[in-house]
Amino acid sequence: MLDASRVQKELVEFERDKSLSGVSIQIYGDDLTRMRGTISGPVGTPYEGGIFTVDIQLPSAYPFEPPKMQFITKVWHPNVSSQNGAICLDILKDQWSPALTLKTALLSLQALLSMPAPDDPQDAVVAQQYLRDYQTFLGTARYWTETFAKRGSLGIQEKLAKLVEMGFSEDIARNALDSCGGDENAALEKLCSG
Repeated sequence: MLDASRVQKELVEFERDKSLSGVSIQIYGDDLTRMRGTISGPVGTPYEGGIFTVDIQLPSAYPFEPPKMQFITKVWHPNVSSQNGAICLDILKDQWSPALTLKTALLSLQALLSMPAPDDPQDAVVAQQYLRDYQTFLGTARYWTETFAKRGSLGIQEKLAKLVEMGFSEDIARNALDSCGGDENAALEKLCSG
């Protein structure tokens, strides 16, 4: 059974230094098993300046089993699927320990953005590009960061206005945009599918 008191303590710890750590977390309503994390792109990387959103699901055996994490924000990285955001990171699989926390997991993802491991890829195409044509990899990663992870408030407001014009309430449209990492098309698809 999920250790709710442990999760609550972890959430308090996040609040303590979120502006310094570059990672934050938010729960979905009252459900402690569903959360959304955010990671600031590390300085000196093609991800710098981006805000990356991660879907987090806690299994009932947490903290004895690792959280399930997947990037919502599209990211061009050898250890992240460019198709679905799946992550290849040992502590999210067989190297998880109950001594680790959601914060250490998000900080590890942030470190992974700084130090890709192309020899143990999640996305073979990105890994090959990283190994064979590093400059093209850097350019593509920067482009994806600019396109998907840097959302100016004006851009979000314009997207929100378009969705409201289509007949969706502002709150519902904003929630859909947030849950889709600012991707207007994905938000529209979500809104139309129910």
